[in-house]
Amino acid sequence: MGVYLALSPLLLVVLGGCGLMLAEVFAKGKSTESNVPSSDLALTSAICLLAAALVAFGLWMKGPETIEGIASVAPYLLLDRFTLFFTILVCTGAALTALLAGGYLPEHNLDRGEFYPLLLFSTVGCIVLVAAGDLLSLFLGLETMSLGVYAMTGFRRTSVRSAEAALKYFLLGSFAAALLLYGGALLYGVTGHTDLAGIGSALASPDRTVPLPLTIFAFVLVLVGLAFKVGAVPFHMWVPDAYEGAPTPAMNFMAVAVKSAAFAMMLRVLVQGFGATKFASWASGWPPVMAFLAVLTMTVANLIAGRQESVKRMLAYSSIAHAGYVLVGLVATIRMGREAEASVMFYLLTYTVSTAGALGSLILMGRRGAEAVSYEDIAGLGRRHPAAALAMSFFLLSLAGIPPSAGFFAKMYVFRAAIGGGFYWLAVFGLLNSVLGAYYYLRVMVYMYMREPAPGAPVATPMRSGMVSAALLLSALLVLLLGILPGSSLDLALHAAIGS
Repeated sequence: MGVYLALSPLLLVVLGGCGLMLAEVFAKGKSTESNVPSSDLALTSAICLLAAALVAFGLWMKGPETIEGIASVAPYLLLDRFTLFFTILVCTGAALTALLAGGYLPEHNLDRGEFYPLLLFSTVGCIVLVAAGDLLSLFLGLETMSLGVYAMTGFRRTSVRSAEAALKYFLLGSFAAALLLYGGALLYGVTGHTDLAGIGSALASPDRTVPLPLTIFAFVLVLVGLAFKVGAVPFHMWVPDAYEGAPTPAMNFMAVAVKSAAFAMMLRVLVQGFGATKFASWASGWPPVMAFLAVLTMTVANLIAGRQESVKRMLAYSSIAHAGYVLVGLVATIRMGREAEASVMFYLLTYTVSTAGALGSLILMGRRGAEAVSYEDIAGLGRRHPAAALAMSFFLLSLAGIPPSAGFFAKMYVFRAAIGGGFYWLAVFGLLNSVLGAYYYLRVMVYMYMREPAPGAPVATPMRSGMVSAALLLSALLVLLLGILPGSSLDLALHAAIGS
């Protein structure tokens, strides 16, 4: 029974997804349209996901190490505090997505019930991914997560842009998954293991000689697959088109849950699988490669984001830039260990709730036929709809890292870890890019409060939705909590670090 208790957050989401599928089938009957209101499906999905997050928190308080039988699913699923932390994070991001979808889909004539089972089963894939301690379960979780996201990206069936985004994401995602799978097969051939702990032990063992060129080639393949999933430059080309073409709630899920799960996977693979000195030192190994990716990702994304005329596309490039900041903390793990891991985890937590709030505010700003997309659409919105403009400003300030917001502490902890590890230049690059990124966040506020729409230009017309308002309220409370108690949240992340 102990193992079922430990797996209860995952099982709750699975049962919720199956229940929603059955409800949709029986509600349709002989009709092609669902008779279940979208608000009911959205609320049920959000409750199910928040319940899974609360159960995961309860297991955290109990201590997963005290539960009997969890070793029976290892190494395929590692039921530790690291898994529970990211389970809470992913389920919270998915619950916010469900609430946003409950207001967005009916407003934009996309009210089809299959969105919510897709959301829940993609969340199942995310949970499996963060718990995976073996390349086999890692790949299964990755594909379970990705297939649902591909479908959600193309959910706007009548939109050519949405179909193009889904196809581009599917093709590039499949190619990246193939590289990851081929790299895993080569690692098995080199080490004789598919579990990350076994791979790490084989690579670190002085008594075992592994063919270095083949191992490096396998690692490069795995690294490319991982970099694609987190949207790091130069493997980011799918991100702007997929985010822009997808319905905004689906974009939110990709930006928060998928990215968080991908970084959890990256942490496990690099720390457990390639944590040996010869692979994780600055002189030889992945840290200089990841540092180069971090600088490239931050700089390129921020420069391009500042030139966008679409707010949604700007937020897509902003998501890429934030991946670069997280990579800074990832590099610092080779010298700062748990402290750097905790800074990465805290950053992803603040990024999740801030991004969900920003995209929720964007949803609230426009109704069907008058959606908020470009900067011109939101000109003067501070006077026409001050509540939505205030909410957007609040979350953008957190994303920009303006003190004393939660985003400020997130960046401070990541840069502090980099400085503590001796990577002063990397912290300087991060700080300069943060200043650069503040430009396009503040630009949104300038248009909302200091510009008026041009004569005859289309303007966004705000919508009313209790679901979206609830998501914004929950996001705002979490951002405030993380900003008021950053030290306590960081301590929780410290206890969840892989090395703890």
